[in-house]
Amino acid sequence: MFISMRNNLCVYFCKRILDLLLALPALVLLSPVFIIISMLIRGQLGRPVLFRQIRPGLHGKSFAILKFRTMTDARDEHGELLPDAQRLTRLGAFLRKTSMDELPELINVVKGDMSLVGPRPLLMEYLEQYTPEQARRHEVKPGITGWAQIHGRNAITWEEKFKLDCWYVDNWSLWLDIKIILITIWKIIKREGISYPGHVTMERFKG
Repeated sequence: MFISMRNNLCVYFCKRILDLLLALPALVLLSPVFIIISMLIRGQLGRPVLFRQIRPGLHGKSFAILKFRTMTDARDEHGELLPDAQRLTRLGAFLRKTSMDELPELINVVKGDMSLVGPRPLLMEYLEQYTPEQARRHEVKPGITGWAQIHGRNAITWEEKFKLDCWYVDNWSLWLDIKIILITIWKIIKREGISYPGHVTMERFKG
């Protein structure tokens, strides 16, 4: 048991080191891209440039995820937000197709809220709807990309996504993370699995 715990700690710290070794240089190298995107969003949507939302992290602990804004705050006559498809801007659609809207999540990785690889952080309201098996996805830190993302991303069903997330929890390793990161780069270039059929991204999870 002691050996198992020591091995798990070793893998955890190696994963953290990998996150920092990749995320910190990425933030520096991509800083011109951050500036350009920020200026475009500021000119089109105004402030804020970043979208912040509370999401569940490791063991369900909440944190504020950071993304570039891709939607307006347009509302109907009752003050309710319009559907996502109507609020998504052309710039926002481009950022989503290229996954550049998620670049600010590198800051979450550096802060330790997220990892480069892990189950995607979903909405807080979904926590109460998970089965005990589905809830196991929170046994590791959420990631910018993950096993489910390279196996269909938003184009697969929730059931398939959760099975892939739990598989990752049971099988994660440093080499698996590196493999997922490399495949993710290829998937981004091909722009696969951006959205679920009939939705801007993914249909809501209803349990």
